[in-house]
Amino acid sequence: MTLNMLFFIITIKKQKMTAEEYLHQETVKKIHGENRDKTIMYRNF
Repeated sequence: MTLNMLFFIITIKKQKMTAEEYLHQETVKKIHGENRDKTIMYRNF
């Protein structure tokens, strides 16, 4: 009798954002929102 077993252990850790990364994400969200608003404005015409 043969018993073959295979185990995987996956650990996911949440990374803490630095101040620069947080500022960058906020800037990206702001620009994305502005572009979305412009697109909606031009679609109405």
